[in-house]
Parts: sequence; C-alpha cells; structure tokens
Amino acid sequence: MKDLVVPLIAAEACDATRFGRKASNQAALARAGLPVPDGFCLDAEAYRRQIAALGLERSARGVFSAEDGPTARRGALAMKLGLLDHPIMPEIAEPLLGAWRELSDKSRSLTCVRSSALVEDRAGASFAGQFESFIGIEGEADFLTAVRSCWAALWMTRALRYMATRDIDPADTAMAVLVQPLVSAHVSGGGLSQTADGHVVLSATWGLGSSIAQGEVTPDRYVLGRDGRVVEIAAGRKEHAAGCAHQGGSATRLVPEPMIHAPCLAEAQIRELFELLREAEALMGLPVE
Repeated sequence: MKDLVVPLIAAEACDATRFGRKASNQAALARAGLPVPDGFCLDAEAYRRQIAALGLERSARGVFSAEDGPTARRGALAMKLGLLDHPIMPEIAEPLLGAWRELSDKSRSLTCVRSSALVEDRAGASFAGQFESFIGIEGEADFLTAVRSCWAALWMTRALRYMATRDIDPADTAMAVLVQPLVSAHVSGGGLSQTADGHVVLSATWGLGSSIAQGEVTPDRYVLGRDGRVVEIAAGRKEHAAGCAHQGGSATRLVPEPMIHAPCLAEAQIRELFELLREAEALMGLPVE
C-alpha cells in the first residue's frame, strides 16, 4: 500500500493524480533545484478514505445529481459538517502528525496548510481563490483542523458553483493537501512569465502575500521584456503589511509613510525573480504564474 504522506522532494510527489497539480508542480520545481520551501503532501486517497469511513459517499453523489437546489445544498452541508465535525481517522492522523512534527522541528517555523485539489491548476480550470490555505499554524489541533478544512473546501458554495460551470461532479474528484513551513517574508508577491502582450510581470508588497490575495493593498507592478529589460515600474499603495500574530504581535502592521509608495524590490531582486520565472517556464514547458 502506498504511503499517504510523502515528502515534497520525493519523485512520487510529482504525481498530480495523487497530490494535485499545486503540490506536484512544486515538487517538480523542487526536484529541479529551484528554491521551493521544504514540506510534504497528503495523498488525496486520505480524503477518500475519510469520506468512506464517515459514510458520506451518498451525500457526495447527491450534490451534483440533485434535481433541485435545496437537495443539493443539504448534501453539500452534510459533506462540510461531516468533514469538519469528525476527527481524522487514526491511520491517517498518526503519520500526518509525525510528518508535521518533523517538519516543524526541522524548519523551526510555523507551517502553512494548503489545499491541492485534483481538479485545480488545469487548463481552463485554475480554481484560483476557490479553495483554502491556512498560514501560521502552530499547534497539533489547529493543524489537523486546517487539514479537515482543506478537505471541506471542496464543498464550499463558491467551489461548487465553479465546478458546475465546467460540468465537474465534486464526487468524482478529491482533495490532496500540501504542508510547508511559513516563510516570514519581508516582501511577497507573484509573477507571470508571459502576458498576452509578451511581457514578464511581477507584483510585490511588504510582508506576506496574503494582503495581495485578499485585495487589501495595491501592490507594486514591475513589467519586463522577454530579454529581462525593465519596461515599467509602477509603485503601489501599501499602507500595511501582513504578518503572523505568533511572530511579533499583531497579524498586520502599519507601513512607515516613506515606504507606502516606495518600490519593494531592488533591481537585483527583480532580475533574480525574472530568471527564476523563466527557468520555471522552461521546466514546465509553458507560461507559468
């Protein structure tokens, strides 16, 4: 029987049919030598076993096939409550906690628990922002709750609506989970290796990237040509920085006035991120985000 908990650096972690593309892409980049945080993956089979142990298969099947809205909503609610209200079965929880303790001891950091659905990050169905990620996890109880919450996210209304528009039955898919240490970043953001007009674009803000994901700041925007030449720098408005309450008091802090409109990234950092994006693009064989 295959292990349900697999190190991110392991070759089998690259299997998107077991761990979802979010985790498998990170595993592929890590194995290629790119600077990916350490971590481990929980096989989507664990989700399936939990569903079976709780007797929820019938509720799952009733959501997509229901002929009326109330029946579908009751089925989705049964799935969410079942996954959230019951502990993870011991044969899953014990190796999962063992891996989490080892990662926490090794990284000496809080952890992040990230959904990695088998249906997300695919052409035509990115599922961006549809599922859940939890940052700054410190205790074992919170960790296991975060895993169950990632499982339950497959049955959230927004995700079900997204799947319905693409004729995806949630009962035919499953949720894997990716666990990594929290990087207490001074600056965070994202990047596109190729836009519609052929440019490379970076975005950045002070602190953790959650403030961008939640629309709380206007991040800096850096536009580069395919040759790495900086075409445009548009400083955003970054009045506060997201952090972690366990690592220095408040989860957010005000940014000093001179830094609100100051660019977050120096020229050398822009160049380094450009090279990493292009390397990831070459490894994946397509434009990447």
